[in-house]
Amino acid sequence: MQRELAHITEPDAFTTLRPVAAHPPRRNLTRRSTLAGEAAAAAAEVESALTTPDQRDTAAFFDVDNTIMQGASIFHLAKGLYRRKFFTTREIVGAAYKQAYFRFAGVEDPEHVASARAAALAFIAGHTVEELQEVGEEIFDEGMASRIWPGTRALAQLHLDQGQRVWLVTAAPIEIAEIIAARLGLTGAMGTVAEHHDGVYTGRLVGELLHGPAKAEAIVALAEREGLDLSRCSAYSDSYNDLPMLTLVGEPSAINPDARLRAYARGQGWPVRDYRTGRKAARAGLVTATVGGALVGAAAAGVALRGRRA
Repeated sequence: MQRELAHITEPDAFTTLRPVAAHPPRRNLTRRSTLAGEAAAAAAEVESALTTPDQRDTAAFFDVDNTIMQGASIFHLAKGLYRRKFFTTREIVGAAYKQAYFRFAGVEDPEHVASARAAALAFIAGHTVEELQEVGEEIFDEGMASRIWPGTRALAQLHLDQGQRVWLVTAAPIEIAEIIAARLGLTGAMGTVAEHHDGVYTGRLVGELLHGPAKAEAIVALAEREGLDLSRCSAYSDSYNDLPMLTLVGEPSAINPDARLRAYARGQGWPVRDYRTGRKAARAGLVTATVGGALVGAAAAGVALRGRRA
């Protein structure tokens, strides 16, 4: 039985226009991260199993992009939406470089990812939650399922087999995160929460993207609600940007890590697992196919995306 999702909005944060400072106060950024974390935890799909988990106070948290899945989930989502005429070819040309960079380098550029996800909010404005959920199921089958890393999937299953709960924690939209979690048989997911009224997206976020410190806030909120002992929990990520999440738990691990996280993890004695086999050969062999595919259908990023035309 699924718990009813909380409907959370933060109207004042989006309806009041204020001058943008060159350097926003740190407390505002912290507040937005806190809001994002709380919203993600409240929207998490917490499944009640028929039998009580063997380890009720222990859980595992997995990042998605390049940890569970090759590439960025928002790019695969946008590619599927493009095929369904949510936006035009012109609007996605600027995304080709960013998706190719992520695929080849295996490194998350915060500016690229943030611009992609912010743009995603623009093109879902006016669409319904039900519509995105239905399309998301189709898009997972078309472009995401084949990109799940088997090694990371096996790790998640190992935690489940040990009677632990497993959550995805990602900056991707919560609707997509929940689909991925459900398809992989995981407990649930926490992701970026887009504001909606009466089931229609407004084009605004609740708080901030679930990224960096906001992920840690989400895990803390969930742990308090579910009675988890974070010192006994595990976390997995590929990105140095996820240190707030990784250092929060007692058992952190680096999966397909970027250079900074690899160095940090080794210095801390954390497990490091890399499931990217033949990486240099793959980069060389996939350049043509990936760039070509990105030009005609890669995810939208850093551009103003319009809603579906009538």
